[in-house]
Amino acid sequence: MTVRPPVRVVILGGGFAGLTTAIQLQKAVPRGVPISITLVNRDNFFLFTPMLHEVAASDLDLTHIVNPIRKLLTRGVVFVGEVEHIDLDTHRVTVAHAQGAHRHELEYDHLVIALGSVTNYFKIPGLEQRALPMKTLGDAIALRNRLIELLEEADFECAAQQRHDLLTFLVAGGGFAGVETVAAVNDFLREAIRFYPHLREDLVRVVLVEAGAAILPELGPKLGAYAQRVLSRRKIDVRVRTAVRAVTPRGVELSDGTVVPASTILWTAGTVPNPLLAALPCARERGRVVANAFMEVPEWPGVWALGDCALVPDPDGRPYPPTAQHALRQAKLLARNIAASLRGGRKRRFTFKTIGQLAAIGRRTGVARILGVNFSGFIAWWLWRSIYLLKLPRFERKVRVALDWTLDLFFSKDLVQFQTARSSTVAEAAALAVAEEA
Repeated sequence: MTVRPPVRVVILGGGFAGLTTAIQLQKAVPRGVPISITLVNRDNFFLFTPMLHEVAASDLDLTHIVNPIRKLLTRGVVFVGEVEHIDLDTHRVTVAHAQGAHRHELEYDHLVIALGSVTNYFKIPGLEQRALPMKTLGDAIALRNRLIELLEEADFECAAQQRHDLLTFLVAGGGFAGVETVAAVNDFLREAIRFYPHLREDLVRVVLVEAGAAILPELGPKLGAYAQRVLSRRKIDVRVRTAVRAVTPRGVELSDGTVVPASTILWTAGTVPNPLLAALPCARERGRVVANAFMEVPEWPGVWALGDCALVPDPDGRPYPPTAQHALRQAKLLARNIAASLRGGRKRRFTFKTIGQLAAIGRRTGVARILGVNFSGFIAWWLWRSIYLLKLPRFERKVRVALDWTLDLFFSKDLVQFQTARSSTVAEAAALAVAEEA
């Protein structure tokens, strides 16, 4: 009796699209069917990005919005490392781990490309060198540490002349990430300031700039205008039709000719598909891999693409937006399509209409548009928390986040910096003492 080798499915990317595909595929393929699922991801955890700004603002513990991939993918192999090269001709993917010290070639029968996007700085002078992005857990921790570090520095008497500049923060981008981040940062700073005896709230300046005509344009003009009014009442300087032209040591140069002397600039104004895709021989549009309605990459059998890095057409031929709710639905259908292709079944086209979109704008206030109905204020904030809590993977994490939110009602925000530097050894301390004496 000949034993059939397992079908090798390699999934690149462990975000909403890639991880959900892997989880659903292990459910869609019956046990006993020979299949090998390998998920390649840079981190060994899945990051729930909608709550990222709450980690930066000390509303949530940093470990509560991440889930170990190995606890979610029970029938697959997890490869924690970097994708270095994709060879569609030979059906091989080169991956590396241990900071590039070890390289492996993964052969596949089916390849799922879900590599997501990276921050796009649009070649603006000084921006990439001086701005903080907000895409990873490390970005959120770095922002939190930066906020606390500047509060500590500004509280010293020797910094009295620089306090206005030290406590000026600019967020570029009036979309969901920018608005939620600027609201969270503003709330954190204005609540924390009372613990610093030499600082006053009027020293804090928070600026939001948006190149378009309104913030949160995806929610429509009414909710965008409401959000802008709320942020302005909370002393956030909102500037629309204003773009960042350059970032220099003296501040942020804007398109209206002004210079904001911000010590910190947060960049949430653009992304671009993973640059690794540029070397692929398949069709691409604006950096995204062109796929058909089944999420297959044309002319490359066994290659699939979805999520932020893929252009999947809707029934009218327009690309679906790169959002998490689309990626989740694409992943569930893609898993079924791969399972159907294994048994010679019928694949289904992806069709989906946006259910709604929500944004938290600070102090238990939000804006939401769900099934065409607008919500604002406390009810929108409650919907935001309820919906995203339900979507957060694993019951354990739901409980931890719910507990964090409950405690937040009674206690002030944490002001602890997460330092990662190791303590010095006796030998290092002795060498430093000798150097100082010399």
